[in-house]
Amino acid sequence: MAERVGIVLFGLLTLAACAPAPAPPVPAGAAAPTVSGPLPLPARAKVSPVRLTIPAIGLDQAGLVPLALGAAGELQAPVRFSDVGWYEGGPVPGDPGPAVLAAHVDSRSGPAPFFRLRDLRSGDEVRVARSDGADVVFRVDSVQRYPKNEFPTQAVYGPAPGSALRLITCGGSFDTAKRSYRDNVVVYASQRWD
Repeated sequence: MAERVGIVLFGLLTLAACAPAPAPPVPAGAAAPTVSGPLPLPARAKVSPVRLTIPAIGLDQAGLVPLALGAAGELQAPVRFSDVGWYEGGPVPGDPGPAVLAAHVDSRSGPAPFFRLRDLRSGDEVRVARSDGADVVFRVDSVQRYPKNEFPTQAVYGPAPGSALRLITCGGSFDTAKRSYRDNVVVYASQRWD
């Protein structure tokens, strides 16, 4: 579904937190691997994304917050509606695999960071600055909308060639009884090499 996705205007509804998108299953009873031979090298400082810039929708957001999984294995949404979060259990944007960033679409007080995410088009540029000084550039491949009960967990979190980025927010119509949007909007992007 590459066509423009619709979202009900925030002013018409009483809004609540966007229900989080499902995250990859955590293996039950997974044990830490045993290490034999030389001692491992000291861990390097953890790298994290620190700024997200999407010129096509006028987004320039600093101070990305870490996101974790909830008790049911779902990705937790940012606590504050003004934040963009990064799933710290996955790759850092620019490293191999799909990095996941999530934010709210809106709140009672107006648009949130990913309000215009649905307006992105194939080829639009997405930049992620990292704490190690790297500035990683991605190109949008597609924008899709899925009912929350049909969220494509494998396509979002599963293996991807090279460095990939997934941007997730809520979309579609608003369910006033559940105080949540019925769908998720997912932007798929891949690293651009100039």
